Amino acid sequence: MDQAIDAQYWIDKLNLSIHPEGGAYKEIYRSDIIWQPDANHPIKENRSLSTSIYYLLRSGEFSAFHRIKSDEIWHHYDGDDLIIYELNPKDGLVRHLLGKSHADALPQVCIRAGVWFASRVAENGKYTLAGCTVSPGFDFQDFELAAKNTLLNDYPIHKNIIVSMTL
Repeated sequence: MDQAIDAQYWIDKLNLSIHPEGGAYKEIYRSDIIWQPDANHPIKENRSLSTSIYYLLRSGEFSAFHRIKSDEIWHHYDGDDLIIYELNPKDGLVRHLLGKSHADALPQVCIRAGVWFASRVAENGKYTLAGCTVSPGFDFQDFELAAKNTLLNDYPIHKNIIVSMTL
C-alpha cells in the first residue's frame, strides 16, 4: 500500500463529511424495514429499523455532549482508543473506553436512548475510526446537542468535562 493509513486516509477513502457534533461521518446503511412506535417510546414517528455510520475523530477534536432517542452501539474499527463519556442521573459520569490498545478497552459500547454522551480520542492518540449503529434508526429530529448551562446545572461536579466537551 502506497499511502499511510491515518485519519486523512479514512476521510478520503470513506468520503466522510463534517458532523454537527464534531468529527466526520458517513451514513452507510439505512434499513428499508420501517419501525413503528408504540405509546411507550419517545419517538412518535416511523423510523428505519436500523441505521449505521462510519464516524472518525482526530486528536484535538471531540464529539460534543448530545443525546438521541434511540440506543446507539459504537464499534471500534481502526486507530486509537476512544473515550466515550456518559452523563446519567443514576451513575453520574461514566467513562467507556472503546478500542483494543488497553486492557480496559472494549471493541463495542452501547449508549442507551436519552443519555447525554460525548467522546474524544484517548490521550496521546491520533485518531479513531468507529462505527455507530442506531436502532430505531437515526433521524436528526431525534438528535439534541446539550446546552452547557443545562448540563452544568444537572451535573455541577463534572464541570471540567462538560465545559471542555460542549459547543
